Amino acid sequence: MTDQIPLGQATSYPDHYSPDLLYAIARIESREALGLGEELPFHGSDIWNAWELTWLNLDGVPQVAVADIRVPATSPNIVESKSLKLYLGSFAMTRYSGTDAVSAIIRQDLTDCIGAEVSVALSGVDGDHAIHQLPGNCIDASPARCEAYDIDPGLLSTREETAEESLHSHLLRSLCPVTDQPDIGSVLIAYAGRRIDPAGLLQYIVSYRQHNDFHEACVERMFVDILEKCQPQKLTVYAAFQRRGGIDINPFRSNFEDDPPNLRLWRQ
Repeated sequence: MTDQIPLGQATSYPDHYSPDLLYAIARIESREALGLGEELPFHGSDIWNAWELTWLNLDGVPQVAVADIRVPATSPNIVESKSLKLYLGSFAMTRYSGTDAVSAIIRQDLTDCIGAEVSVALSGVDGDHAIHQLPGNCIDASPARCEAYDIDPGLLSTREETAEESLHSHLLRSLCPVTDQPDIGSVLIAYAGRRIDPAGLLQYIVSYRQHNDFHEACVERMFVDILEKCQPQKLTVYAAFQRRGGIDINPFRSNFEDDPPNLRLWRQ
């Protein structure tokens, strides 16, 4: 499969509409490795922000927008990120009647690619793209000694008391499974149950540092590991990765919360 993925391959950059550039990747392989079947322990979506979308209006004047794309976690496939970049780039020299026409085309093409209904919202560059912060306490200053740099769920532990809180870290790093390029991001864990030891949680997050996997699979692995090791009654895992190729990916998985607003962090 990897020899067909656009990532890591020399490629041209078409500038006329080319839906055939989209490349689907099945979720089933990474989920089977986690012991997940059709009954998922979470719901959620993958929130994609595409910052470099441009096309021509009917008079040939360039138009620009930011695309908020949401892929449901129940979809059988994800779309490979470089193929999405190339696909969106192919709008650059194509003429459309307006924003609604562009949005409808992207929605239909991505829905066909991933096998489930995708939502697409386009906003102008003068829209509200304010910088936000993750809620709760940052654990990055926890007194932890980090020596594991590939995933080790054994680092997770809980205390006797219970808590309902949100914890976050800006130290998440994993590697692209195709190119080995680093993917840098922040991650939020919101839960209710026995109090999760913050130092152990930080060590666990750091243990992704040399792990090769896609953004979505990393977040689902975090959810499964925390659910199994810490046994919270409620759990959300939400990662905000920095952009590559003008696109940032923000997977959200929860067993109690609705999808969050699309909050842009300062590194995005």
